[in-house]
Amino acid sequence: MIPCQRHLFSLPAESHYINCAYMSPLLKAEEEAGIAGMRLKRDPSTIKASAFFGDCDRARQLFAQLVGVPDQHVALIPAVSYGVATVARNVAISKGQNIVVLHEQFPSNVYSWRRLARESGAELRTVAPPVPANSINTRLLEAIDSDTAVVAVGPVHWTDGTHIDLEALGQHTRSMGAALIVDGTQSVGALPIDAKALGIDALICASYKWLLGPYSIGVMYTGPRFLDGTPLEESWLSRTGSEDFGSLVNYSDAYQDGALRYDVGGKSNFILVPMLIKGLEQILAWRPETVQDYCAALMCDLLRDAQALGYRVSSGSRAHLFGLRVSDHVKIPRLQKELQRRSVSVSLRGETIRISPHVYNNEQDVAALHEALEAAVRAPSPAYSVPA
Repeated sequence: MIPCQRHLFSLPAESHYINCAYMSPLLKAEEEAGIAGMRLKRDPSTIKASAFFGDCDRARQLFAQLVGVPDQHVALIPAVSYGVATVARNVAISKGQNIVVLHEQFPSNVYSWRRLARESGAELRTVAPPVPANSINTRLLEAIDSDTAVVAVGPVHWTDGTHIDLEALGQHTRSMGAALIVDGTQSVGALPIDAKALGIDALICASYKWLLGPYSIGVMYTGPRFLDGTPLEESWLSRTGSEDFGSLVNYSDAYQDGALRYDVGGKSNFILVPMLIKGLEQILAWRPETVQDYCAALMCDLLRDAQALGYRVSSGSRAHLFGLRVSDHVKIPRLQKELQRRSVSVSLRGETIRISPHVYNNEQDVAALHEALEAAVRAPSPAYSVPA
C-alpha cells in the first residue's frame, strides 16, 4: 500500500479535509499546469494549430486507459448535465416505455430524463430505498423490464456511498435491450471501473472530484449504441479536416471519428485540459484499487468506533465514500459545532454525515473526525443555531 500522498497537495496542516466527494483539492503539479496555460496566452503567436488538438487527445487517451475503452470513444464535455443531455437527445423512446433512476439521485442525471419522459410520454420510474433491509440492487433490477429504454444510475449513491452492482445491472439491462447510462463522477478514479466489460453505454464524469481535475471540464465515454448520434452543438473542431485552419471555410458535414462529435465547442482550453491531464496521470500512477485499499485501511478503526458510539454506517458502501447516520441522541447542529471546532470538513446530507477520504488524508485527519463524533455524543445538548 502506498504511503500518504499529502505532500503532492497544498492542504494546510491544520485542515482535516475528508470531503473529496464535495470536490478534490488540486495537485501541486496541476496548479502549475493551469498557471502555465494562463501564461501561454501572453503571446498567442506561440500557439500553433496543433495545440488545439494534442492535449485534448492526451486527456482522451488517459481517461480511456482508466476505464478500459478505446480512445476514440471518449468526448470532452463541460459538465455531467451536458453529457446526459447529449445521450438523452439520442435515445429512441416512445409512449409506454420507461426510464429507471434512483431515489434522490444527483440532479444532473435526472433532469434530462424527466424532460425526455415528459416529451415522449414515457414513464419515469424512481427506485425508492429498500424498506426495511432488502437490497437496493434487488429493487433496481425488479424495476427494469422489457419496456425499459434507459437505466440511469451511478456506481454509488452520491449521498451515502450505497454501492450499485453495475455488473448485475449491466447484464440485466442488456437482456432487456435498454441503455445503461452511468454518472461516474463519485467513483471513477477511486473505484476500478471497466466500462466496456460492464456493458455501460455511456459513462459520464465531471473531473473536479475523484479525477482530481478542475471545475467546468469532464469526460464522457460512449459505447457503440451512441457513436453515430447527433451532438448538442455543431462545433467546427469536431468536423473532419478541422486541423487545417486554412481550409475551415471548406465546410464538412462529416464528424471526426467516434465520440469526438460530442466534444464541447471550445474544448481546446489551454488551462483546464492540461490540469485534467495531470490529474488523470496521477490517478493512473496510483491506480484506483490502490486508492480504495488506502481509504479502507485508513478508515477501518473509525467505522468500528463510530458504530460503538451509536452512528450507523450506510450498508454496502465503498471505502472512498460512505455515510454515517447520526444516532438518535445526537443533534446535527451540535455535531456541526464539534466538526468546525476541529477544522474537519465532511458533508452533511440530511441526517447523514458523508465522509469521503483520499490518499492525502492521514491518521491526524481521522483522529480529529473521531474526536468530533465522540464529542457530539458525550457533550450536553445546548441549542446551537444552524449557520445560514
